[in-house]
Amino acid sequence: MDKKYIELDNNVLDQILKSETDLQNYSQQVELDLKKYENLDVEKYIKSGDQIVTLHKHLNHCENVLEHTESVLYTFQEELQNITNEITRLQQRSIFMAQQLCNRQSFKGLMHQFIEDVVVSETLISVITTCSVTDEKFSTHLSVLNYKILFVDEQNFKDVKSQNDVKDVYEKLKITATSKIRHFILEQISKFKKPTTNYHIPQNTLFEYKFLFEFLLNHDSISAQEIYNDYVDALSKVYFTYFKSYLSYLQKLQFEEVATKDDLLAVEDATSRTLFQKSIKKNTVFTVGNRATVLNEIDNSIIIPHQNNLTNVSFEAIFRSVQYALVDNACREYKFDCEFFKVDQPTAQGLFSQIMGKTLGLLIKHLEQFVENCYDAIALFLCGQLSMRYQALCQNRLVPGLAQYWDTILAMIGTRFRFILKRHIQSVKDYDISKFNKEKKPHFVVRRYAELVSAIVSFSENNKCEPELICNLTEEVLAFILRLATMFKTRKDRLIFLINNYDLVLRILMERVRDSTFEVDRFKEELSARSKDYVDEVLHVYFGGMMKFVTDAENGEDIDSDSRQLGLTKTFTSTWKMSLEEINKEILPSFPNLTTGASLLQLAFSQLIDYYHRFQKALLAPNKAQLPNIHVIMIEIKKYKTNY
Repeated sequence: MDKKYIELDNNVLDQILKSETDLQNYSQQVELDLKKYENLDVEKYIKSGDQIVTLHKHLNHCENVLEHTESVLYTFQEELQNITNEITRLQQRSIFMAQQLCNRQSFKGLMHQFIEDVVVSETLISVITTCSVTDEKFSTHLSVLNYKILFVDEQNFKDVKSQNDVKDVYEKLKITATSKIRHFILEQISKFKKPTTNYHIPQNTLFEYKFLFEFLLNHDSISAQEIYNDYVDALSKVYFTYFKSYLSYLQKLQFEEVATKDDLLAVEDATSRTLFQKSIKKNTVFTVGNRATVLNEIDNSIIIPHQNNLTNVSFEAIFRSVQYALVDNACREYKFDCEFFKVDQPTAQGLFSQIMGKTLGLLIKHLEQFVENCYDAIALFLCGQLSMRYQALCQNRLVPGLAQYWDTILAMIGTRFRFILKRHIQSVKDYDISKFNKEKKPHFVVRRYAELVSAIVSFSENNKCEPELICNLTEEVLAFILRLATMFKTRKDRLIFLINNYDLVLRILMERVRDSTFEVDRFKEELSARSKDYVDEVLHVYFGGMMKFVTDAENGEDIDSDSRQLGLTKTFTSTWKMSLEEINKEILPSFPNLTTGASLLQLAFSQLIDYYHRFQKALLAPNKAQLPNIHVIMIEIKKYKTNY
């Protein structure tokens, strides 16, 4: 029961209890009321009977309509289901028919392509059998034939019966094509063997028709191997003959005069030679001069026989021409071998070695004959530098075929070059200083050293050409200069000799070597030290008393003797101008290089000003006043300033 009605009944019950009503009477009253209302409702219902009947009829009618509608809808639903099923069936049928159409079209295309690939056209037969291999039509149809042969061979593995109908025809066409190609290529190779033929022409022709050999390689390996062997044999002979005759021609142009075993740093020129004792001039043995121009001409044209009226060509120029001819031909040949014969790099390397092997052996033997009797360090050095440049050129062109060749000749040249450098070092050690004429000008050995080392250091790749031997030679020459200096009686003459030699080496080195090197730094160090010693020696002759006084003062010795100070000031005041003149006359003529003499003179005057300034500080005030003003001395010194 709803909570609201319970609360209401409780309220009514509370009122009844409070009013003290008789419950039995109250119950009877309620029952009477209910009966009354029931009767009223029955009367109302009876009065509405007609309407209820009418409503009942309407409800029955609606029910019949709804049943009919439901029946119609069920019928529609069945028809729609049938339509859906029909549509699904038609869709499946459409997909099936579309797949059939696609399959038939695909089959038609494949069948058409198969027939096109298999069928032998009259045009193909006509072109392959009648046209020349150089004809453009032949090239085009050869590609078609190659494709069809490969296609038919492929069908053979699939056990396709139809290929048997055309197999014999294609076999005959293949034999015809390979026969014509073989004849054409062998004909071109035979042109290599003619003495007057430029072999580049038939080689270019072969390269233009390289697809012919590719066809032969695919369909006639025996003929391809025959051509391979014939080409290797022909080109090997061509290159060998060409370089042999070229070397023979160039040898006629080479210097007749060559360096001998006596052309060493510390060996003087012979006073006389017989007709059978020709020797290259010493200045070309140790001085690079114009010989280094070959390093800037590595890709210049080669020396062509009978076109240039050349004589007395240096070996390095001949070497450059031969090596450039080799590089040019070898790079061309290596790339031709890779492209024409369709080989990978290891196989191409072997093929290249077969073709160029004899030629490379010839060139190595020729160089070996020269190197064995060579005493020209400059020539070997330049040949080594050329070899390294050509080696780099081959690497840039991606041609590894000459790698071993370059290693061989560089090792050969390097061994002989080190041998000659050691002989030069030994000659300096063994020099008999008793033969020295005691001239203070630069010694011929020092000049030769400077020219030789400057050439090697300036033109070396990264200054790394035998650095240890060059350092040994430098130290040996420095010791040699000191040994010669001991032949002079006075210290001043020894210093002049040392400065002249050090200065010569530095001038030659610094003209050609831009970067600081061990040799430059070493001689700079020696020149600086000896220049200071020489300046002190010269000043000591004219200002020895003042210099000793300054030294004593700075060492803390007693210098307060007035008579000593007075004597020194009077002597300096009366002689300083004359002394400057004498110093100028002494220094400048002592050095062949005017710039060196002028710099030493200025160094001497600077040292004098320094001593004079320190001398003034050490003097007592009365004696200091008698000295000339330092500015007066400096003005006088400026008169001796040169423009060198």
